Amino acid sequence: MATNAGIARRNLNPFWGVELTGWGYYLNRTWLDVHDDLNATSLVIENENQRIAIVSVDLMVISAEFTRIVRQQIQEATGIPSQSILVSCTHTHNAPASEGLRGVGEVDPLYEAWAARQAATSAILAWQHREAVTVSAVATRIPGISFNRTRNNGPVDETATGLRVDRMDQSPLAVVVGFQAHPTIATVLRPRSVSRDAPGQICDVIERELPGCTAIYLQGACGDVNFLREYATPERHEEPGNAVADAVLKSLENAESLDTSIINACVGTATIPTRRWTPEEIAGDQEEARRRLEHKDVSAWRESIGRAMTNRPDDMVARHGGDEWKAVSAMCRFNVEWTELMQRDMDHRPTTLSTEVQALRIGDFGIVTNSSEFFTTLAIEVRSRSPLPYLILSCYSNGRIGYMPDAYDVERKTYAAYQSPKYCNQFPFTSESGPALVDEMIKQLHHACD
Repeated sequence: MATNAGIARRNLNPFWGVELTGWGYYLNRTWLDVHDDLNATSLVIENENQRIAIVSVDLMVISAEFTRIVRQQIQEATGIPSQSILVSCTHTHNAPASEGLRGVGEVDPLYEAWAARQAATSAILAWQHREAVTVSAVATRIPGISFNRTRNNGPVDETATGLRVDRMDQSPLAVVVGFQAHPTIATVLRPRSVSRDAPGQICDVIERELPGCTAIYLQGACGDVNFLREYATPERHEEPGNAVADAVLKSLENAESLDTSIINACVGTATIPTRRWTPEEIAGDQEEARRRLEHKDVSAWRESIGRAMTNRPDDMVARHGGDEWKAVSAMCRFNVEWTELMQRDMDHRPTTLSTEVQALRIGDFGIVTNSSEFFTTLAIEVRSRSPLPYLILSCYSNGRIGYMPDAYDVERKTYAAYQSPKYCNQFPFTSESGPALVDEMIKQLHHACD
């Protein structure tokens, strides 16, 4: 059965004055320079029965509405069904906001709409440049470059999975790489620079070593995983990207051919339990914030709002230019705003959250998605239950529901479990939330294999 594929890329660099996101509260972090270009990169693959599109955007998060717009434009131009189109973020923190996250980067609606058009255009152009291909897959492990930031010696998913698409002359057309680690190295070094961070480095190295190839990065379960902090220096910042790219390139030499007569896509909905905020939780945050704002009180803030609102309180001071009161007042402003918002309609909100889960399959290779910052223990369970030997977990995909912590973090009310729902305008997840999402991901993988 004939298999065709095409790939294309469009620029996503923001307009002047657009704010970058994901680095602190009310920083007004407008960009100053472009270190390396943001992109939307799309791969389309088809056989005689099915067609799929993989769209990767160098943004931190996207909304379900952003995804809907991108899918609609692609479907209208190409006929690729909406459920067969994946829209995913690399999650770089040196990119603009493309979905409202309270206090951590204002969305520019003009930029957001333009970025969606550019993302759709990349897939449409990829469709127009299809050619005959063969497809293969690899999986490898990359130890020692990342760590679990939520617990000492916590689990890390070290798996890197690759999809290789070759022209009929055996030259590489495209490589898709899935790995998992928070891309915040560039944010530490160059907080006001536009950058793809490590995902860009990975793609650049692959493209340099495989001339004529275009690389796509899909971000995995990095909700609790960062690259080692020692890489955030001018001398070492390229090391983790090089390590991932080199390991994938080496493994691609022995890639396993895929049966491209089997291409499938399916979408389901995960209904995830949450819990209402308690009146005591809301009152406590609101009263502390108002008291500190009234009296300019910075006493013991690291042990209260600092512990709840950021993983590293002193970093928040540094991000506000070393001004402790500026950092504390920004956090207090946030708490006043979110508590007042919740008090208006909390009692009328449902205590479940619905989110899309998508599975794509090419032979023994699969991609399964969710819209969260997924935790490692949950990702490892998905891998252990997957019916496919080659699997990419594509998180930050097709929408945004914030961190998905495991039971360990839920019980401890950590930043991911307790603060993320606030700036996402959601209720907190429970210890049953992660397993519910895992079950739906496995369900959709099995549907894709039917």
